[in-house]
Formats: sequence, structure tokens, C-alpha cells
Amino acid sequence: MQILSKIHIFRFFDQEFAAKGSFLRCNNNYKMKNTIPFLIICFLYLPIIALFGQETPVTINPRNYVCYRASAPVNMDGLLNEADWKYAPWSDDFGDIKGSLKPVPVFRTRVKMLWDSNFLYIAAELEEPHVWATLTERESVIFYDNDFEVFIDPDGDTHHYVEYEMNALNTQWDLMLLKPYRDDTIHNVAIDNWNYNGIKSAVHVNGTINNPEDTDIGWTLEIAIPLDALTELSSTGKIPGKGEQYRINFSRVEWTMDVVDGKYKKRTHSVDGKLKPLPENNWVWSPQGVIAMHQPETWGFLQFSGKTAGKGVDAYVPDTDNDVKWALRLLYYKESAYFNKHRAYTADLKLLGLDKYMLHGKLFTPEIKTTFTMYEATFPGSDGKTSWHIVQDGRIWKEMR
Repeated sequence: MQILSKIHIFRFFDQEFAAKGSFLRCNNNYKMKNTIPFLIICFLYLPIIALFGQETPVTINPRNYVCYRASAPVNMDGLLNEADWKYAPWSDDFGDIKGSLKPVPVFRTRVKMLWDSNFLYIAAELEEPHVWATLTERESVIFYDNDFEVFIDPDGDTHHYVEYEMNALNTQWDLMLLKPYRDDTIHNVAIDNWNYNGIKSAVHVNGTINNPEDTDIGWTLEIAIPLDALTELSSTGKIPGKGEQYRINFSRVEWTMDVVDGKYKKRTHSVDGKLKPLPENNWVWSPQGVIAMHQPETWGFLQFSGKTAGKGVDAYVPDTDNDVKWALRLLYYKESAYFNKHRAYTADLKLLGLDKYMLHGKLFTPEIKTTFTMYEATFPGSDGKTSWHIVQDGRIWKEMR
């Protein structure tokens, strides 16, 4: 029996394992001889994948962005010269994916956003003295080049989210994730044949591309993401309303390059006697705390405004249930660690180290139901009318009580 799968991406940065892009993807161009090597590899890497279900070593404070409406459709040319872009605020500069544990990136990256009834518009500015790219075929693994990436989870449940990558040649790769790789190490969770129907993008290079003989300023880009593709993944199925929030994050992959024989080449180092490229830099808008973009619970917040850009200002308003959701997320981390050690889940908060965890001045006392292979934890929402639920694969959602 053959299985059409591939172990797609293992990225090492600071000698740490990172699942970036697709860990297990179906692809008809790659075949494994039989299922036994596939299952052995999944088993061997299970403890490593579980690492991503644990708490981060630094405090995570997701960033937020208030997105104003565009007064007219944005022309996709990569120039960012429409009047609406002038009024859309720039984001904070990108930082290292691990946050305060790492130095500030050497090159500046920032984004801004707009929206209308049809599209979410994204603009980015990437400082880069040597703009280069090689990949030209759509659906290539774009982060083998320097790239820009967008991750969006419309309903914030950490499942059914989308990833988009592009390079300075405007080559695109988009896919949908059924859930984070950490939450299913056996089945394929990356739907690579999924596409943003109707997506538009453009790049403008302020300099020259693939020319080592000069120094560039950088590149700018524009993306128009169809809102109907995002609403299909939202809990409402409708165009975002005023004040509605999506989870979103942006990432920039930056390789260390040298000029060899008049061409760009990735700088290498010796690993087990073989020359391999140096680990890439991962710079992001909202730091993750660990090298793992596929951790949607630590992405930033995108808040949709009803105001047109330049016609007023809205304040970001945090969801009153964010603390409840984070408490349940901590329980998920603890349950994952407990299961890895004991091969079972538990309803005992003391065994999870959460028996003294305080939430809103009171002990955190979720209701937990377990089976041999599953659990579900629930806790009341702040309105008293709803409850939040989380299960063993990390999905979190709200229901009426």
C-alpha cells in the first residue's frame, strides 16, 4: 500500500525544531514506499510536536490593529499611493518571532490594512538592501526564498485558518489548515489544493531584483483577499460587522545571503559534516514566543471599523472573554503535557497545576469531562448567558448556556 504524502518542512532556527509551512502535506509528486516509515516518523516526532502545545517561555501580549474602510477599491500595483493608504495607520514594526528573547530585526517591516465589502486589503513595506527571489511557480514552497506571509483565523477557534505566502516576484502559495500541525500528527491537516479564489496581489521593487551589484531600498506589496473566502471560515458566515475581530498575523522570512560569482547564495555552515544554509530569520508582527507560526491563539487581533479611513478614529476594544479563553488555553497546554506523560487526560486541576489559578479574582473552576482519548472543558462567559468550550485538539468555541 502506498501513501501519497511527504514530510514537508522541518526548519531549524537556533538549533530548535520548528514546524513552519506544511509539516505533513499531500502531494502527488512525492511518494513514500509504504505506511510503515510514515507511521514511524510520526511516532518519533510526536513528543516534539507536542512541545508546541505547551506554554511559551515569555509573556504573550498579542498586538491589535483597527482596520478602516477604503473609500474606493484599491488598485493592485504595489505602490501604496492611493489616498486611503495615506490615512491607514502603519502597524508596529515587526520583531523576532520569539519576542523579547531575541534582538530587534536588522531590517524594518511593517503593514497596514483597509477593507470594503469585497476585500481585505493588506499593504506591506519591507526594507531590504538586496532584493532577490527565485521561485516563479504558484504553490511553490515560497519561504525557500525571502518572503512575506499572512495567517488569518476568522473566528478565532484555532481551526480552519488560512495561510498565504508571496515573494518579491509576486509568486503565491495559499493553503487552508484544518487545525494546527501540533494537534494532529497522523492525518494531513494542510489542504494545499485550497485557493483564495479571486485574490489579487502586486509587488513594487524599490531598486532592482536579483542584482548583487547595487544596493536596494526594499520592496512594497499589496494584497486584496476576497472576504467571501474568509466569511466561509467564520462563525457567522457574514461580512464582518463594525467591531468584529479576526485573529491575524504576518511573518517575514529572511535568509542570510552572500554574493558568490556574481550571484546571491545562501550562507552555509557545517552540520554533521555537511554544508547547509544558516537558519532563516523569522520576523513577525505579533510575537509568538516560540518558533511556531501555527499557534493561532497567540496571533494578533484585527478589528474591523465602520469608519472610512481618514474620517475618524476607533479605539481597539478587547473581547471581555479573552481572559476566559486564555485560561482554557492554559488548561489545554497542561492537559497536553499530562497526556504526553501519562497517556490519559485528567479532570483533576491539582494534577494539572491549575488548582490555585485565579481568574477575575476567583479560583478558575472549569467543568472537565474526560474519556480515554478525549476531554472537554467548559467555563461560563462574562455575559452569564454563554459558555466557552475547549477540547483536546485545541479547538475553542462559544455556545449558549
